[in-house]
Amino acid sequence: MTLDLARERRLCRRRQHFMFGAIALFAALLVVLVVSARATEQERRDADAWYVHTLQVLLLTGRVNSAVRLIHYGFSPLGAAVALARFPGRSAVIVTLNALMGLPPVVVGLAVYLMLSRSGPLGALGLLFTPPAMVIAQAILVLPIIAALTRQIVEDLWTEYGEQLISLGVGPLRAIPTLLWDGRYGVLTAVLAGLGRAAAEVGAILIVGGNIAGVTRTMTTAIALETSRGDLGLALALGLILITLVLLINAAAFFLTRLAGRAYG
Repeated sequence: MTLDLARERRLCRRRQHFMFGAIALFAALLVVLVVSARATEQERRDADAWYVHTLQVLLLTGRVNSAVRLIHYGFSPLGAAVALARFPGRSAVIVTLNALMGLPPVVVGLAVYLMLSRSGPLGALGLLFTPPAMVIAQAILVLPIIAALTRQIVEDLWTEYGEQLISLGVGPLRAIPTLLWDGRYGVLTAVLAGLGRAAAEVGAILIVGGNIAGVTRTMTTAIALETSRGDLGLALALGLILITLVLLINAAAFFLTRLAGRAYG
């Protein structure tokens, strides 16, 4: 029995290593294909400019998404607080959070634009057409998704363990860290859902960022721009790179969750 269990664990590790190797190989082949597609006689003269442009787009996308991802984790306690707190209008807040999960990005972009424009209340900050404006718009879009999903996860856990926690002298609000830790895998899924929404965003960041080359041009806005120019090869290559990055992040989160589940139960 012990030998069978050890053999099964070794096979599972081999499968995980194979998955990581396959994803890395796919990413390497994708980069080779992109470079090969661009290596024509006519385009070699501006190859250096293209590489710099692509690198700037990748770095800016990483910066914006990293900032939004850090903000994501602050939304989980908010959803947990809505799940456990009792206050007038709680049902209206829950319905509003659920409804805002389908918030139109262009509406958010327009609202943030009006707030940050020179005639707006926050115009003196000079944030319009800058990466911070893009982070604000994406954070507003992601907030209801993570808060609503986390609220449902924590509320279900409180229904299951609430009486036991109360018997131990732990009230609803004091139980938030415990329940978030117990439901950490579900919360991670909610965060990844928010990350997917942020990574795929075009409308809002196009309005508040302006798609300025080297300043506010991200992967998604670059894809929209190159498609409108008719450079479908470059647009497709950028799209494949973006999909690969999202796939790698989700694969890493999945395998880390599996390993943590086996280590800590």
